[in-house]
Amino acid sequence: MEGLRWRTIGAAAGIVLALVWFMPNIANFGNSWWPSKQKMNYGLDIQGGLHLVMGVDVDGVVKESTTRLMASIKADTAKDGIALTDVKSEKPESGELTLHFAAADKAKVQKYMADKHPADLQEVGTTDTTATYRYFDAYLNDYKNRVIQQAIETIRNRIDEFGVAEPSISQQGANRILVQLPGMADAEKAKQLINTTAKLDFMIVSHEKTPQELQVLIAEAEKAGGYKLEGMKYSDYVTRINNDLKGKLPEKSVVYFEKSSNAATMEAGAVPYLLKTDTDLTGSALDDASVGYDQYGAPMVTLRFNSAGATKFSDLTGANAGKQMAIVLDKIIKSAPSIRERIGGGSATITLGGGRDRNQMMDEAKMISTALRAGALPASLEQLEERRVGPTLGADSINKAKLGAYIGAALIVLFMLMYYKGMGVVATVALAVNVLGVLALLTSFGATLTLPGIAAIALTVGFAVDANVLINERIKEELAAGHSLKVAIKEGYNRAMSAIIDSNVTTGATAVVLLYFGTGPVRGFAVNLLIGIVTTLFANVFVSKVIVDQLVYKFNVKKLSI
Repeated sequence: MEGLRWRTIGAAAGIVLALVWFMPNIANFGNSWWPSKQKMNYGLDIQGGLHLVMGVDVDGVVKESTTRLMASIKADTAKDGIALTDVKSEKPESGELTLHFAAADKAKVQKYMADKHPADLQEVGTTDTTATYRYFDAYLNDYKNRVIQQAIETIRNRIDEFGVAEPSISQQGANRILVQLPGMADAEKAKQLINTTAKLDFMIVSHEKTPQELQVLIAEAEKAGGYKLEGMKYSDYVTRINNDLKGKLPEKSVVYFEKSSNAATMEAGAVPYLLKTDTDLTGSALDDASVGYDQYGAPMVTLRFNSAGATKFSDLTGANAGKQMAIVLDKIIKSAPSIRERIGGGSATITLGGGRDRNQMMDEAKMISTALRAGALPASLEQLEERRVGPTLGADSINKAKLGAYIGAALIVLFMLMYYKGMGVVATVALAVNVLGVLALLTSFGATLTLPGIAAIALTVGFAVDANVLINERIKEELAAGHSLKVAIKEGYNRAMSAIIDSNVTTGATAVVLLYFGTGPVRGFAVNLLIGIVTTLFANVFVSKVIVDQLVYKFNVKKLSI
């Protein structure tokens, strides 16, 4: 009896705890004394929201990495006394580069590359005066995967700062990212935050072409190609204009644009700048970004560099005193201040220009600082697909799921009551505790309930009833063998336990495989299934046994219909 007492306390404590976790879903406790305030999260398919598929420019990152590597090799070999005549790449997006040198330096160059780049570069061809290297396939694949994972983490950080509950962000294929934002009310703002790739670069303004010469070159390219900035995406326009101007611009330079301070849009007033591409100072060197104010009270973005970035920024400004340095965000020049002298201390500012009211400038400053603070994306993103699931569709889905669950539960309860009578009542109570436990654990874990999750709960009800059927049939066998009710109940539960454990272990193993290898809805189904296994063993085995033992031992019930 002492053991029954403690088992009863344990069962009651479990049910009370489940109620504490679950109640915030059906009652608003506000700032009351109730210990748990967390509510269950609903997935995109239930409450509606935003579904985006983003393409990641992985090849662009490899190209940029190869360009930086070429500059680094040229500088390092010069320090080692090895004279390279040139470092070129016909296919930088594939990680391939060719070193040009005097024939007498070939052995030195090969030794340098073998010593400095044994793990990332392999020699694929040589002549007397050239050596061609390419990234190892394993290294390149790993690098591309790291780019995707970093992009996913960066998007997740931004969405977290935006305050979206339980976003789903996962990789699709080799270069795509799926973003699902359940319950996202302001879809346009979310898209703006995600699409603001926040690829920040600090680039020195080149004066090898005058602004007038640039304007003429751009006008000629537009006329020859039959296109203008108006009616095109800015990123597409910049890519095309630079491709058309290849050979007409100085080497290692690019044309980007700044919006005129008096213009409302880029199309209305785009000011071209010729920028050098070899500064190698990007947003990855940033430590923090915040909204600040200039001497006139106008909003601006204040940047603070990390220690490595501060050193680079100091060296860059020191080497280019008297020139302009453009602060470029996603190929758009935000400002191009003049460098009077070396800037130490590791800080800089992005001014937003005039021509707008203060609220518009403040909104832009907040958006830029949020994007930068969440982390600079390693690659540019392109939106490939967008779907919006409205709350009406979500409500329709959950109402149909509820209806199906109610009908299924009613049929199960009806069967248990008609077939097992008194023990059917016990099974029904245990089943209610089981479902309560599943919903309570989902709430406490902060998990997201989706339609596949609801399907997993329905499956949980199925194998929970199966456990009770096994127990009840074993008890009937013991009673048929002439044993007393107490002995029949004890032996029935003991003999059914091995089959119940076996079935739940095999189901759990399947759920673990789905959880490990699956993505999105499949993982949600697996999580709900694993939670259902735990609650089934608690409710339909432990709690039901406590109820039956209480009836038999405490209330001295001599006969229990079954």
